[in-house]
Amino acid sequence: MRAIVIQAFGDPEQLVERQLPVPRPESGEALIRVRAFGLNRAETYMRRGQWGEVAKVSGIECVGEIVEDGSGRFGDGQTVAAIMGGMGRTRNGSYAEFTCLPVDNIVALETELDWAALAAIPESYATAWSCLHGNMKLRAGDRVLIRGGTSALGQAAINIAAHNETVRVLATTRDPQRAAFLKALGCAEVFIEQPNLSGEIRTRYPEGLSSVMDIVGNSTLLDSLRMVKRDGTVCNAGFLGGGDPLRFNPLTDLPCSVNLNFFASFMLGTAQFPLSEIPLQEIVERVAGGIYQAGPARVFGFDDIVQAHRLMEANQANGKLVVTL
Repeated sequence: MRAIVIQAFGDPEQLVERQLPVPRPESGEALIRVRAFGLNRAETYMRRGQWGEVAKVSGIECVGEIVEDGSGRFGDGQTVAAIMGGMGRTRNGSYAEFTCLPVDNIVALETELDWAALAAIPESYATAWSCLHGNMKLRAGDRVLIRGGTSALGQAAINIAAHNETVRVLATTRDPQRAAFLKALGCAEVFIEQPNLSGEIRTRYPEGLSSVMDIVGNSTLLDSLRMVKRDGTVCNAGFLGGGDPLRFNPLTDLPCSVNLNFFASFMLGTAQFPLSEIPLQEIVERVAGGIYQAGPARVFGFDDIVQAHRLMEANQANGKLVVTL
């Protein structure tokens, strides 16, 4: 089978095509013919070696068709989405014509969306749903800020949160020209990203926000903590601003009665975070019906993976990048 492998840790040019054997599913696993996959920033960290030793074939999600499932959970040819389950980290991932992973990390879907459109959904929407409804306990009447709104995960979170018309959704962007786009997704207000944005937020909302989903990460996390009200929540859900270590002193940096937590998609499909808790079929139907605006920002061919990684690493994706096979 064709596969893109990490030849050596480094720049996008280290992603090269190789011929590899088709993997064989073991007990509790299924083999998927990959039709398309979304790109994720985590894969740039893997490629650069920032996450230590990882599988040679990257890719933490995909959509495709079941080829073989010894467990009997899925039928041959069933359309599915797959998320993590060690893909790209402890086992070869989705940058290939076939991938193999535990059935608990696979979800059957019924849809007429094409492969590229479907591939823009799984990881971003499953993560956004988990953050909003699990970590942040989204409720009617909440005021929620999505910090990093133009990212694929940010756009997914805006779509999901804004579907509840009683929730006031705010977002940040570095580019003022993207403000109109975010408002079209459902944002009531858009703020231009800056290091001390909490001052502007507190001027606008003196009582504080209900919650902040911080996708920028370490460089903004302390500032985000200053935005939320008593019993409010900050969910760290990404590291768009880089992964430099954060100096954190709970006595001085964590406001009293403010909740700080973290979510990462590598937990999806585990016993603690089963995919059955996420209504992926309903999410796909909302995308198909135009309720969620979730189309890919750009679609690349398998041979264009290096170009796609360059674009993602330059922070010019402006949404979900998808690769089709």
